[in-house]
Amino acid sequence: MTGKYKRRLDLEEDRISKLPEHLIESILERVPFKYAVRTSGISKQWRYRWTTMKAMVFDEDFYKFAKNGAFGHNGFIRIINQILIIHEGSIRKFQLYLPIMSLDSFQEVDRWMILLSRKGVQEFMFLNANQCYELPSHMFSCLELTKLTLENCFFFKPPLGFEGFPNLETLILCKIDFGCGTQIKLPQLKKLLLVKCTNVYNFNIKATKVHFLHVYDCPDAKFLTLFKNPCLTQVLIVEKIPKWLPHAVNSLKRLRLLNFQLACLDQLQGALCVLQNAPNLETLSVTFLEMKSQVIHYDVGAALSHLVAPNSLSCTLNRLQTVDIISFQGCTLELLFIKLLLAHSPSLHKFNIKPSQDFDVQKILYSMKDVVQFPRASPKAKILLLKSKLAFVRMFNNIAN
Repeated sequence: MTGKYKRRLDLEEDRISKLPEHLIESILERVPFKYAVRTSGISKQWRYRWTTMKAMVFDEDFYKFAKNGAFGHNGFIRIINQILIIHEGSIRKFQLYLPIMSLDSFQEVDRWMILLSRKGVQEFMFLNANQCYELPSHMFSCLELTKLTLENCFFFKPPLGFEGFPNLETLILCKIDFGCGTQIKLPQLKKLLLVKCTNVYNFNIKATKVHFLHVYDCPDAKFLTLFKNPCLTQVLIVEKIPKWLPHAVNSLKRLRLLNFQLACLDQLQGALCVLQNAPNLETLSVTFLEMKSQVIHYDVGAALSHLVAPNSLSCTLNRLQTVDIISFQGCTLELLFIKLLLAHSPSLHKFNIKPSQDFDVQKILYSMKDVVQFPRASPKAKILLLKSKLAFVRMFNNIAN
């Protein structure tokens, strides 16, 4: 190596080593962990910098790296153990992907949980591809958490004396079994997602600042996706909505109903209850569950009787401006539901209707002829059929309004 080239390397080394600490941390956080470790070869000053990293990501890419190297299938566990043993300082973010492997128990994961509870972790993501993992009590000692993501875990009752996560703002739970009654205070929670969870009725939270709630494919929570809702106290299960929303939810401005089954009286009553308690609702989107996807067939007569009852919707939706009806099939229940909305929305501007994928053209056309005849509380309301590739739809939209 020539002297000139060596001096240039030394100069570059000095420039890197003299970067401000926050820039060095930012660089390390932005590269995969395996490359962050290799920075130990930059200089003596960098040799152990990675051991103080505040963000540690053991994701699927890291697992492939460990598996394909000289570590073997379960060497992935050994590497993480070694890294955590020599790590110094706090850990702000910890992400762990646990692949399918032969595990006699989750003892190693339990040890990591104990360590994290002492490291002041703020963001924790645990994605588990193995059998369901029972969260240890140490999880509830991570009081600095601001974001928590868990997959395929058993969520048990918190230990005595636990008063909640005071700083948690985002909670994402996928394939979680709430086998036991769980009551948690989440005073700063703004975003809650539940995906494919079971026994959701056991999950009781007190969260007064929630702005976004998404519940998908949870058999015990048959409803909904809510936006701009600041006063949820429990996950909304349709049968209990009237008890949980006794008063107006003034900040609810956008509401989406997914896989909505009008024939299910519980879902219908729950939806109408939310509408009645949302005086400032501006946008409503309803996606009907198509007939071919319905596993349970409900008593249509009970739902029909409820929709035609004089007080089925005992309020006026004064702020509602836009309604989107998706997967419209033209059945009587859908027509009555649309009629109800049109009659109670004096500020309505757009009422969009999109037919289901495999719709009967003739049936939809006859149904839409009925829809345009329904009384409208708003003189500005326009009804649009969304399926522009069909000539009859363009013709209908031209003459309907």
